[in-house]
Amino acid sequence: MLQAIGLTSTPRRNAPPAVDDLTFEAPPGRVTALLGAPGAGKTAALRLMLELDSGRGVAYFRGRPLHRIAHPAREVGVLLGDVPGHPSRTVRGQLRMLCAAAGTPVTRADEMLEVVGLAGLGDQRLGTLSVGMDRRLGLASALLGDPHTLVLDDPAEGLSPRENSWLHGLLRAHAAQGGTVLYATADPKEAARTADRVVTLDAGRLVADQDVTDFARTRLRPRVAVRTPHAARLAAVVSREARAARRSVEVIPEVNGRVTVYGSTCAEIGDTAFRHGVPVHQLADEIGDTGPAAPPPDGTEAHRPAADLSELPPPIRARPARGPLRPLRYELRRSLGVRTTTLIMASVLLVSAALSVLLARTGGTPLPRALAAWPEVLPLPPAALGAGILGALSFGDEFRYPALAAGRGTVPRRIGLLLAKLTVTAGFALLLAALTVVCGAQCLRLFYGPELITVPANAFALGASWAGLTVGCAWAGLLAAGVFRVTGAGIAAVLAVPVLVVPLVQKVFAAPSARSVTGLPGRLRELAWWQLPQEADRWVLAVARLVAQPVGAALALSLSALVCAYLFTSLRGKVRW
Repeated sequence: MLQAIGLTSTPRRNAPPAVDDLTFEAPPGRVTALLGAPGAGKTAALRLMLELDSGRGVAYFRGRPLHRIAHPAREVGVLLGDVPGHPSRTVRGQLRMLCAAAGTPVTRADEMLEVVGLAGLGDQRLGTLSVGMDRRLGLASALLGDPHTLVLDDPAEGLSPRENSWLHGLLRAHAAQGGTVLYATADPKEAARTADRVVTLDAGRLVADQDVTDFARTRLRPRVAVRTPHAARLAAVVSREARAARRSVEVIPEVNGRVTVYGSTCAEIGDTAFRHGVPVHQLADEIGDTGPAAPPPDGTEAHRPAADLSELPPPIRARPARGPLRPLRYELRRSLGVRTTTLIMASVLLVSAALSVLLARTGGTPLPRALAAWPEVLPLPPAALGAGILGALSFGDEFRYPALAAGRGTVPRRIGLLLAKLTVTAGFALLLAALTVVCGAQCLRLFYGPELITVPANAFALGASWAGLTVGCAWAGLLAAGVFRVTGAGIAAVLAVPVLVVPLVQKVFAAPSARSVTGLPGRLRELAWWQLPQEADRWVLAVARLVAQPVGAALALSLSALVCAYLFTSLRGKVRW
């Protein structure tokens, strides 16, 4: 059962709240429609229930508020608007990525494709889906965790009558299995046709909470819709004849030459228009809504006294989204589910190979720089820049296409998700660094012969420095995009390291120093409670030498600042919420 008690949204400035003291229940095994005209507060009420917006009140899902449910995706399935996914990702890839986020087996994705009728479209891109297919995919995403409750915001918007019938049949089947279904709609005829219970809102307040039979009897009645260029004249003629015949007929002129007549028939209106020479462009029978403010005659309208200010409902705090239950698997599927990663790596390898050949041809470039494809005029080699772009996209795509926010709001800032992103981007950066050197060596061997390729004496130190540069750039882009919530900020942070930070570090190292770090490994061994092996001297000196380089020091400084900024924003969000 879904219970909403005292839901009240936070008003903006001097405007009234979008939802005002809303209380109702959506029982299990039944379909409940939240009915209201556009702007009545339906979406705001759903967002308050899901703790996406701040306000007051409480919403219980089988007796527990959402923030106290360990795995919300297994209790509540949510569809708010379109599917928030990368347009280049496939339908199957989107669902498999969400399976990792919900902690469900990957086979659940194919099962849901069968349920929603998209089994043959698993390889289709999200950007090519029609409105109907997008709604089907959204329902599949909501059903991945096999939830008890479905919360849907106008799921039939833009659907054809056939797709609409299929949608409500699926919702009816979910309710028949004991689940709870709550969906918002602005169409009273749709609510009367598909729901078991109708909760009506007007200006954010509860107007009526009725069984569908009572709703259809008290809120819907037949009417005649007429469209004519002489609407005012026809309305006057029909009203005059109704008074003369002492018949209860209600005539309501509307915009664009439309007249709505209650208490009459198409035949009577057509005869009246013919007798008085009024041309008619449209004449049709309809089922009309009496309006949310009209009280039902049987007293089923939900009039309740205003809430006592001394007993305010508890506050609702908008909480950030939970991270994926399987963050490493989620991040791998997110990164490899689109062609962007492959295209970036392929472009970097092609550019690096071409630069390696050109640098070796001049003869003035050392072999390590030629293999890394790093000419003096470039602030960073293509491999480091490509790794930084991949890192920036890792968090940038989360904010641009928030797949994890489909039912929970903002992109999560969890340590597990951050560690998964750091691991995956580091793996891509190391792979890119290794492939760049291998491809460069093979190109030089092919163009100039094997005698050009020689292993330098300090190959280990050079390799460690090269790996640290690419991984550091990847992490700098990742953390900057996570802090500033945009991909461009991550790329700017990567470029700022050689352009801005390195010159500052060079000035620091160029200044005269009165102290030396000579003997650092021995002093570290003395401070350690365990006995370091003698080989550790070489490792510690290699690390110190690497950090002492301007680029290494600049990367270390930048990463430290970005880590602190990321942790600060994460902790501030937890304290605020």
